[in-house]
Amino acid sequence: MPADRILAVNADDFGFTRDVNRGIVEAHTRGILTSATLMASGAAFEDAVRLAREFPTLDIGVHFVLVQGASLVNGKPFPRTVSELIQALVLRRIDPYPELRAQIAKIVDAGIAPSHLDTHKHTHLLPPVLDAVARLAEEFNVRWIRRPMDLPLHGSPSEVPWQVRAVSRAMGGLRGYFHSKLARHGCRTTDYFAGFQITGRYSAEDILHLLQNLPPGTTEFMTHPGLCTDELRAARTRLKESREAELRALTDPRVLDAVRTLSIRLTPYSAL
Repeated sequence: MPADRILAVNADDFGFTRDVNRGIVEAHTRGILTSATLMASGAAFEDAVRLAREFPTLDIGVHFVLVQGASLVNGKPFPRTVSELIQALVLRRIDPYPELRAQIAKIVDAGIAPSHLDTHKHTHLLPPVLDAVARLAEEFNVRWIRRPMDLPLHGSPSEVPWQVRAVSRAMGGLRGYFHSKLARHGCRTTDYFAGFQITGRYSAEDILHLLQNLPPGTTEFMTHPGLCTDELRAARTRLKESREAELRALTDPRVLDAVRTLSIRLTPYSAL
């Protein structure tokens, strides 16, 4: 098998709840997780910052939030859905740049130098949000931005609903605009991305399928591991028990063995 296959495994939602934070750290120390993106507006932000200092090999990026949660600028709640966010952007009720700048500034002020950027619900595919993210990447000298266009999952054991596949194909249609915007701001992205279609429904077998079919080049695998205690159960998210299932998959000995056997190089964004 080719040796030039490089995989960055990222956990979203660092800072969401303390049990999610603990699960992310476990996926890093016991599994294949290489990085996490931090929510500046998360209820467990301070706990995540503490853990980032305690586990410095966990690479940290920014998980920008414009859907769910509340503004760091004025305290007002964000739209509940992407559809509501689109409406707010059209009506100019939300200016993404100051909102997102406050978030990355909070993370930097906490002593963290982020290596990469992504967004909750992939809202940086929306042109006004992408413009703000690219501007902030250049301003804060963060060169890596997630490209949320999924690899095809033919033959995967997961049952991916057709609606999710349709959304994934639609996201892929924005590839040209997305990359041209990043290029204008001197930003980069991995060659490939995986995880959108199987979020909340994958097992170790699915990761093994991904590893066995990983193309040459750099790939980001998006994950959402965590522990599901009363804290997470009380939070507003559809990903609850599934976070523990993802944690089990990311730490499965078969997955660790496959990475070695297939000569796949795990890497944080900071080492790309």
